[in-house]
Amino acid sequence: MSLSLRDQLLKAGLVNQKQVSQANKAEKKQKRLEHKGQVEVDDSQQRLAKEAMAEKAKRDQELNRQQQEKAEQKARAAQVKQLIEATRLPKLNTEDYYNFVDDKKVKRIAVNALMRSKLSNGALAIVSHGGGYEVIPREAAVKIQERDPHRILLLNTHVEEADEDDPYAAYKIPDDLMW
Repeated sequence: MSLSLRDQLLKAGLVNQKQVSQANKAEKKQKRLEHKGQVEVDDSQQRLAKEAMAEKAKRDQELNRQQQEKAEQKARAAQVKQLIEATRLPKLNTEDYYNFVDDKKVKRIAVNALMRSKLSNGALAIVSHGGGYEVIPREAAVKIQERDPHRILLLNTHVEEADEDDPYAAYKIPDDLMW
């Protein structure tokens, strides 16, 4: 059976019986005072450990939030890509082009007369996709604008068609008047 450190020191002659009894008394007194709450226990190690755990939890929470943001961003990008590919109009090979601005540069896309009028009145929109440009319907463009507004290059305000029973339909308002 192994001896305690006190017994080993006593047996080796490094301490005497009086010193051992003083150490025992001091230890018992310290425990009694701690039990009564008269002496503050040195809890700096526990406090540091708790602070470190709180800091680690905060850091983990921030990393988790960043990962969730990246996942949501990736999901939105996939939704935008799917919307564009599902609703894009076929590309035309015509000599008639529609000009629009992309990043301070004038770009053009081939259109026919119907597409030109729909682009002008807001029924169609132009979006950037895969390094190129696509023409899509307004409904899809509005959904894309909610997810990624930077992809929409041209979306004119929607102009309502004139009512057929409008009594003033025959009276066109000239747009070249000078006041």
